[in-house]
Amino acid sequence: MPERLADARAEEILKKVIVNYILTGEPVGSRTVSKMSREGLSPASIRNVMSDLEEMGLLAQPHTSAGRVPTDKGYRYYVDTLLQPARLGSRDKVLIDESLTRIGGEFSEAMEIIPRLLSRLSSQVGYVIAPPIKDAVLKHIEFVRLHDRKVLCVFVDRSGVVSHRIIEVAEEYDQGNLERAGHYLVEEFSGLTLGEIRARLVALMAMEKAAFDQLLRDAVTLGTRYLDAEQDERRLVLEGTTNIMKHPEFSDVETMRRLFVTFEQKHRLVNLLDRCIDQPGVRVVIGSETSDPALGSLALVTSPCQVDERSTGLLGILGPTRMEYERAVSLVDYISRLLSSLLTSHLH
Repeated sequence: MPERLADARAEEILKKVIVNYILTGEPVGSRTVSKMSREGLSPASIRNVMSDLEEMGLLAQPHTSAGRVPTDKGYRYYVDTLLQPARLGSRDKVLIDESLTRIGGEFSEAMEIIPRLLSRLSSQVGYVIAPPIKDAVLKHIEFVRLHDRKVLCVFVDRSGVVSHRIIEVAEEYDQGNLERAGHYLVEEFSGLTLGEIRARLVALMAMEKAAFDQLLRDAVTLGTRYLDAEQDERRLVLEGTTNIMKHPEFSDVETMRRLFVTFEQKHRLVNLLDRCIDQPGVRVVIGSETSDPALGSLALVTSPCQVDERSTGLLGILGPTRMEYERAVSLVDYISRLLSSLLTSHLH
């Protein structure tokens, strides 16, 4: 939490500049703030305060004759100190409640519905990240022979999320052996996380029995191959990326190109958002705080959502640093709380 400004008038002027800039996207001049001032401050007085705020790094002046715009530090002060989350209207709540009712306790449905809902309500990019694969609880797994030494593995976790991966194996398997190996893994390890399953498979590999029991050997080999390939994977769903194109900040073709490359390289967003998963409640990451140059013009509003007793995912909104933080925070907070309640109550 940044230290509060000693001058309440400076704080009020900073808020007016930020709110006006978010609405218009244009640098805010002293005359504009003067017209909004309840104290009837003159443009000259406001210019002096804005100059002080610029020296503090909270505002910047793009050109000598232009007004001021917020810096990342200014947005941070606004979010941490001045932000009053907006109250969601009844129409928004009805739409959210009806959309989440269709999920029916299945996180796989949430992965499709929530990003679209967040994007629609915010006019930004909505996203959901599944829990780390090592925390996924096994419900079903099966192996399908493709060709040569390639096998398709289909994994279904307890929350209904389906993952699939092609793995390469050292020997050829017929389909019968693959089906028996899948049945064995489900019977022995259903209800355990993939991290727990992997530890048990490693222990089984050390047993002499695994060398002589064909079914056990196949199950251990195929299971560990899949788990080794999946252990660092996270599924990320983005919706509304074209909304970014509406903002003047991204009108430059090269800026837009770099941004869409980042959207394609989803691991960069996942790595950033993973830092937020252990922190309860809504978190806002602004511009340079991302430590990724390609994301320096973006802000993320994110919150964990409880998928089950052991697993936590993330959902949120991504947009320009000039976003409506009040509405974004309110949407993310309301949806994450409601979704967590829906998913966890469904388990009992």
